[in-house]
Amino acid sequence: MSVAQQRALVAQPDPGHSVQARCQALGLSRSSFYYQPCGESAYNLELMQLLDEEFTQHNFKGALGLRDHLRLAGHLVNEKRVRRLVRLMGHEPVYPKPRLSIPGQGVTPYPYLLRERPATAPNEVWSTDSTYVPMAKGFLYLAAVLDWHSRYVLSWQLSNSLDVGFCLQTLAEALRVAPAPH
Repeated sequence: MSVAQQRALVAQPDPGHSVQARCQALGLSRSSFYYQPCGESAYNLELMQLLDEEFTQHNFKGALGLRDHLRLAGHLVNEKRVRRLVRLMGHEPVYPKPRLSIPGQGVTPYPYLLRERPATAPNEVWSTDSTYVPMAKGFLYLAAVLDWHSRYVLSWQLSNSLDVGFCLQTLAEALRVAPAPH
C-alpha cells in the first residue's frame, strides 16, 4: 500500500481511535501523515528559468557549466543546487556516451558502395536528408533530395509531422523533375 493510500485511510474520521493509533496500525509515521510538500521558492523558480534558457542555447553544458553561467550572472549558487534543479527539470546534457561507435548485436554492416566511385556527371548519385526547423511553437520537418555532382536540390518539402508520406512525395517530385539519363 502506498503512502498516499495510507494517509487517506488515516484521514478518515474514526471516533474510536486516535490519529496516532491509526498511524501505528498502518505502519505510517505521524510525520509522514502530517507532511505537506512546500514546493520550490520563487528564487529557485527564477534560477530554473535562467537554467532553462541557457540549456536551450547550450545543451552540452553540464551542472558545472550551468553553475558557472549563473555565477557570472551574479547568482551565488553551488553545484549541488544546480544539479538538483537541472534534475528536477529533466535536462540532460548532449555529449557522446561511451561505446557509441560499437555496433549492437545483430546489426549488419553494409558496404559503402560509392567509396571508389566519384560523381562525374549529373544524375549519377543522389542523396536524401531530413531535418527539423525549430519554430516558435513546435517544429517543421524538411526533407530534400540532392544531386551530388551538381549539388543541386532536386526537390524539397516541409511538413508539420514526421511521417513517411511527405518523404515519399519529395522523392516522387525529384524523379519527376530530373532529366532523363543519356
